[in-house]
Amino acid sequence: MSKPPVVWTIAGFDPCCGAGITADLKTISSLACYGAACITALTVQNTLGVRRVEPVASGTVHETLHALLEDIPPNAIKIGMLATSDIASVVADFLQALPQPRCPVILDPILRSSSGAELLDAAGVRVLLARLLPLATVVTPNRAEAAILTGLPTGDAESAAKALRQLGAAAAVVTGGDPFAPDTAQYSEDVLAYAAAGMEFVETLSAPRIHSTSTHGTGCAFSTAIACALAHGQSVPAAVTSAKAFVRRAIERAPGLGHGQGLMGIDHAAGE
Repeated sequence: MSKPPVVWTIAGFDPCCGAGITADLKTISSLACYGAACITALTVQNTLGVRRVEPVASGTVHETLHALLEDIPPNAIKIGMLATSDIASVVADFLQALPQPRCPVILDPILRSSSGAELLDAAGVRVLLARLLPLATVVTPNRAEAAILTGLPTGDAESAAKALRQLGAAAAVVTGGDPFAPDTAQYSEDVLAYAAAGMEFVETLSAPRIHSTSTHGTGCAFSTAIACALAHGQSVPAAVTSAKAFVRRAIERAPGLGHGQGLMGIDHAAGE
């Protein structure tokens, strides 16, 4: 039996398992990869919102990453919630020291929860911009996150994707199916900016919008699915397209759990 690609997730813990580490691990398993995890923070939350965040000690994050590297090196790394500047710096130090060529790094810049809780402090955002963004193979902000990172209007996803490339990311996807999109939107439009064969490309990936309340953790599943596709050897455009389809299936197959932003059917989303 051949060994599966190993995908790491560096993120926070969501006790309802719809987002963060546990959702990432379900996504990784669904997409025929082996998941390993480094928890950055514990959260007190449910589908109704985040109540409290307890960051893990940055030294523990450091030790965890190096312990994993000694034993189960990654074929791709997904980075989600980082919580503090100290943790963001530890992760940046670790990535910079990885042997070259570095495996794909997918950065999901989680800044605030949909309920408004701060999930990365201001100093952490500065570390993300200065040190982590230039290490990212793909960065996957929603429109609100892209606006914070670039200073551009929320509605200008194409300019934001280009700006994130200029800030150092090898590729950027500004997603449009997030809770910040207008309720009247008929389509979910993600904007992908990347380079290939010495040329710059900007593509809009459009699909009919699913009007559903079961969207807890869509960004986590999307970025993790990209990591899995890249670990399997897909190109960035193909990985983004397949990840978008995966999240769509997860929303369509939601189990109907949760009284707020409900849980997706990640466990059943891998098949066509």
